[in-house]
Amino acid sequence: MPYPPPQEPYEPPYEPAPAEEVVERTHPRLRIVRTVNALIHLVCALFALVLAAHILLVLGEANSANGFAHLVNEWSSGVSLGLRNLFTPDSVKLATFLNDGLAAVIWLVIGAILTDVITRIGAPGPRRVWYRRRRNTSYYG
Repeated sequence: MPYPPPQEPYEPPYEPAPAEEVVERTHPRLRIVRTVNALIHLVCALFALVLAAHILLVLGEANSANGFAHLVNEWSSGVSLGLRNLFTPDSVKLATFLNDGLAAVIWLVIGAILTDVITRIGAPGPRRVWYRRRRNTSYYG
C-alpha cells in the first residue's frame, strides 16, 4: 500500500442524545383570559372599522341609496356611542369625521382598558410590583 491505513479513533464517534420534548402547559385561566381579550379586541376593532368605513363613505360622497352604504350607516349609528351630534359644524363631512372619528378612538381606548383590567385581575402568576426610584438627597462629594 502506498499510503498508511487511517488510524483507529480513540473515542467512539459523537452521537447526539435523543431530543427530549418539553411541553409547558398553559394555565387554563391564562387561556381564558387570552381568549376573552382577543374577543374584546376583535369587537372593539370591528366597531372602530365600521365607523372608519362610514367616515370614508361620507367623505367620498357615496350614494346613500346603495345597500352597502345604507348598511354601514345603520351599523355606525348603532356603535357611535351617542356622539352623532356632539360636534355640529356647518359641513356634514367635518361633522361626520369629528363625531364618528371620536367614537372610533373611544372604542379602541375602551378595548385597551378592558383588556388591561381583565389581564391584571384574571392572569395567574406573580403580580407586577411597581417600584419608584427614590432620589438620593445626600451628596457624597
